Amino acid sequence: MELKRKVYEKLVQWKRKQNGRTAVMLEGARRVGKSYLAVQFAQKEYRSYLLIDFSFVSAQVKDVFEHDIHDLDLFFQKLSILYNKTLYRGESLIIFDEVQLYPQARQLIKHLVADGRYHYLETGSLITLKQNVQNILIPSEEETIEMFPLDFEEFLWACGDVMAYDFVRSCFDQRKPLGAAIHRKMMGRFREYMLVGGMPQAVVRYMETRTFTEADIEKRRILKLYRDDVSKFAKGYESRVLAIFDGLPSHLSQHEKRYTLSSLHKNARYRDYEDAFLWLDDAKIVNTAFNTTDPSVGLALNADRLTMKCYLHDTGLLFCHTFSESEMTDEDIYKSILFGKLNLNEGMFMENVVAQMLRTNGHKLFFYSRSSREDAADRMEIDFLIRRNRRISPIEVKSSDYRTHHSLDKCKAKFGQKIGESYIVYTKDYACDGETTCIPVYMVLCL
Repeated sequence: MELKRKVYEKLVQWKRKQNGRTAVMLEGARRVGKSYLAVQFAQKEYRSYLLIDFSFVSAQVKDVFEHDIHDLDLFFQKLSILYNKTLYRGESLIIFDEVQLYPQARQLIKHLVADGRYHYLETGSLITLKQNVQNILIPSEEETIEMFPLDFEEFLWACGDVMAYDFVRSCFDQRKPLGAAIHRKMMGRFREYMLVGGMPQAVVRYMETRTFTEADIEKRRILKLYRDDVSKFAKGYESRVLAIFDGLPSHLSQHEKRYTLSSLHKNARYRDYEDAFLWLDDAKIVNTAFNTTDPSVGLALNADRLTMKCYLHDTGLLFCHTFSESEMTDEDIYKSILFGKLNLNEGMFMENVVAQMLRTNGHKLFFYSRSSREDAADRMEIDFLIRRNRRISPIEVKSSDYRTHHSLDKCKAKFGQKIGESYIVYTKDYACDGETTCIPVYMVLCL
């Protein structure tokens, strides 16, 4: 099954715009589909391609990189022979797959791009970890495209529904509801998406079998892979990384989702866990949100890096991670969640999936949290803040059709002209409530 991904068009634009003047790095968490997309792009857009997978590279290929790079004619000739591929000037793509496993190849990009014969695409996970960039010069000729799990629109495409989200986007642009029947269909599909998630292997397995348990097997393999990566690449602080990772479902199930280190250890200090949080963020396993002390256009300038929220980068994985005490989550449990028959804290999953969609849309994650015993007007909790139309849009996430917005009103009153359109994200159809716009959760992709 071939999955249609939006990132593909970004690669096409890179090729047309740069025409070999830069290389492109396709970066993202493990198993989001980088290697598959790189090959798909090479097959469709180039006369020939050569894939060098550094997770499974021969000694002969490494020898070429180590000894023949100063003679590029010989370098390319040997690679062509070893891979049995003909390379055409300006019409061939060379892929460095899993380049973080061989950083010297990444450093060579500067010289290969300057040579100008071919185009270059790199894929990488854990690419910013210290041991993967140590002692190499990061090439300035390298552009980065970040890749995420499938978003909801891509999930609909995988389901064979290629028109539905165009209608959703049209309704958002025209500021009108979808109507009861279509809204019910979209919410049903969205709950399905939340359960399956956006990891390509899980989506493909689900589409092939239409069973949640088969997708669950794929997701558990991915979670195990992440834990194995911690053991390999977080040497010296792997126990702290795993403590944060394993505690994510419990942390997100709390009403107060700001990370409290006391939940890990009563004497825990941030400086002891800083590397662990950074590792998970660099590995793209979590989406980190920081508290901003002053909602203004430069959100990052006022971010309190000691006050954060951590969301798992894929909500389907979060469902699986939540039920990790068993070897497999039963199909009936998934269906009970799908139809709202299981007593489950749905708010944690709603907030996680909103964080996931905002990140996919290119937003960095910030929130605003302020507690004041003296002044009730100054006490508020805003789930997310994004920059939109040159002003700050505050977002509150509701797990039901409940749409009160006291914190949004306080935020508008306190920060005035800095605040643009305010949003309630909930489970009902599009509506306006005074100065607040209420959007169904699947419409967050329009922000």
